[in-house]
Amino acid sequence: MIRPRHQIDPRNRRAPHQFTRGLSTLRAILSRARDLPTDCSRTRRTAVRWPPISNQRLRRLRRPVWLGTLRRTSPLSDVFGLDRGKPVDRRYIEGFLARHRQDIRGRVLEVKDSHYTDSFGAGVSRRDVLDVDPTNRNATIVADLAEADPLPSDSFDCLILTQVLQFIFPVQPAIRHGHRALRPGGVLLVTVPGISRIEPGSLSRTDHWRFTPASCRRLLEDVFGPGQVSVEAHGNVLAAIAFLTGMAQEELSPAELDRADPNFPVVVAVRAVKRAGASPQP
Repeated sequence: MIRPRHQIDPRNRRAPHQFTRGLSTLRAILSRARDLPTDCSRTRRTAVRWPPISNQRLRRLRRPVWLGTLRRTSPLSDVFGLDRGKPVDRRYIEGFLARHRQDIRGRVLEVKDSHYTDSFGAGVSRRDVLDVDPTNRNATIVADLAEADPLPSDSFDCLILTQVLQFIFPVQPAIRHGHRALRPGGVLLVTVPGISRIEPGSLSRTDHWRFTPASCRRLLEDVFGPGQVSVEAHGNVLAAIAFLTGMAQEELSPAELDRADPNFPVVVAVRAVKRAGASPQP
């Protein structure tokens, strides 16, 4: 007996993706059945020859992909997931700084504001803020890091550059000025985007670069020297998909976020130490 729709138990209803999967399998069977011989006597005398199926198609049938709410051409969030929770990349940035909080000491220089100095500093004696914008009331030094002649040499114990270098077209001069500003033994803590969307709004005009662990090592070692640089890649393919689509880190588990796959770096983090006795970079 066919039950009226309103009497069907909702728990027994199939989800739309189950119907899609069934239809895909049925289409595959029917496409092969069309090529079967229609003469029954012939099928008794000769073996049935199935049309070939590629390995790629078999994999698609065995492991179908259900995109669900991600089957869309626009992101879930236009602000990196900030309107849904905490952005995915912040987990990697803040985890990196927390692990190296002992380096954030003495005189510390940060860009735009002193947020991370305040959050992770240990034994900070002086906070300085660098910004190219003279209207920034937090700035104690107004300069462009790529042309930072006003930046004093051999003056800082730690320089924090979180998600800054992608906005500086001449990256190498900026790194050289950072190296020059550090005291011997001083530490540069850098994070840069790997797999990431372009910065929305007006900043898109100055969002120049994305980085890999290899490019970061080369850029920093050319200035600080071999053996003075350690590079970390954070993220994986799931974290990258979540970050690109604007999901928040609360929508993934810690295990999913913390699984590191160097082939899919969402954030690249670098710690570079100025060698004792190093001459200032020109």
